[in-house]
Amino acid sequence: MSAKKRFTVEENETISECLARMEQEGYKPVRRMEKPVFIEEKKKGNIEYKPVSQKIIFEGIKVT
Repeated sequence: MSAKKRFTVEENETISECLARMEQEGYKPVRRMEKPVFIEEKKKGNIEYKPVSQKIIFEGIKVT
């Protein structure tokens, strides 16, 4: 069974830098996930959620 690890693209980091970091640690990307980040805004007593950015997460498996 292969070991899995998740890598998040940090702020001020490009996707290629994250992939290079994965390779440096000995992992190969097998899945990419994107999760939205929302903020709450109150308008007329109602709470609205607005997307402000997204987090990109790669799942990698250990290269043998």
